[in-house]
Amino acid sequence: MNVGLSTSVIQRGRSGVAQYVFALVQALLRSPRRQELTLFVLDDDLSLFNFAKNGAKIVPVSERFRPPVNDILWHQTVLPSLARTHQLDVLHVPSYRRMLWRGPCALVTTIHDLAPFHVAGKYDWKRMFYGRVVARWLAQRQDRIIAVSQNTASDIVRFFKLPPERIAVIHNGLDHARFCPDSPEAAKQFVMQRFDLREPFFLYVARLEHPGKNHVRVIEAFNQFKQETGSNWQLVFGGSDWHGASVIRAVISQSPYRRDIHCLGFLEPDVLPTLYRAADVFVYPSLFEGFGFPPLEAMACGTPVLCSTRGALGEVVGDAAATVDPEDVTALKTRLTTLASDPGLRAKLCVAGLTRARQFNWEQAAAQTQEAYRAALATATEPANLPVGREAIEH
Repeated sequence: MNVGLSTSVIQRGRSGVAQYVFALVQALLRSPRRQELTLFVLDDDLSLFNFAKNGAKIVPVSERFRPPVNDILWHQTVLPSLARTHQLDVLHVPSYRRMLWRGPCALVTTIHDLAPFHVAGKYDWKRMFYGRVVARWLAQRQDRIIAVSQNTASDIVRFFKLPPERIAVIHNGLDHARFCPDSPEAAKQFVMQRFDLREPFFLYVARLEHPGKNHVRVIEAFNQFKQETGSNWQLVFGGSDWHGASVIRAVISQSPYRRDIHCLGFLEPDVLPTLYRAADVFVYPSLFEGFGFPPLEAMACGTPVLCSTRGALGEVVGDAAATVDPEDVTALKTRLTTLASDPGLRAKLCVAGLTRARQFNWEQAAAQTQEAYRAALATATEPANLPVGREAIEH
């Protein structure tokens, strides 16, 4: 089976979708049930796939197709002909924003979330329209859809009106070689030297996106926590600026405790696990997630987690995290206060988090993804499901 994977949605490697693509490709290349793998990669992203050069065919794509509109047009007009040229059996597009209307082979897409249906103002109106309307039409054309959580699968049935039997629920995995416990003392020494973080801190890893990631309420809760406790704890944000970042930065600048709020920007892959281990508490009060990598990564590193249960977050963290209503600032403040003052609770959450994180692995996810490819191929080659021209080509 020859499988093609479009990678143009990885945003130069700085997104959750990028983590998904890199980890899935690595696991597919390690799989004992090997398949031919063809990767379509934008020119400036080629170096990010050096790890796959000996195991996959890599097809360069011109940088002129990076802008979103150009990329959508490339998927609809150029990619189908490339799939035919490279004799693909299955074409996997790992984002609902780039689903194909028609292709010469079986079509598979991964839907990570349907946030536009849950968070008002998540994107500008054009992206919201695309996510709510256009994507619904395109989803009907896919032979198999991979949902990264049961929550996302339920949303696909509800909002896209697809039958459950066309959806494969495949939880994301976790790179346990990277995200694992290690010396917290060494980690704290590293972040003191690298980021000048010398006090206990709450860590939130997410792109600076407003309102979806809920940074503003976290800052408001932190302000109340500092005012009531006089604590020396700090608040640390890790992540690139995104839609609405200026709002978040304005709120930080107005905080009376702004000296204790730090924005570290994008975190390199080798730095992230160390920062998790150095954090005293990891917070993730997002308003909506289709899965949520960071809480699991923090758990796997032995860090206690405070988490929203919106979207799939409750499904992912189970009972291994302290939870909170992300829109209740007072509740957030109370949780911050309790966790900062109760080392016993933090230790209990560390143990529970480590156990929970072990349940997620990429080998299992890759095997299930291969099953989805086979199911898509079986469905697509049924005569009734062949697009015009395909039956004549294959028969």
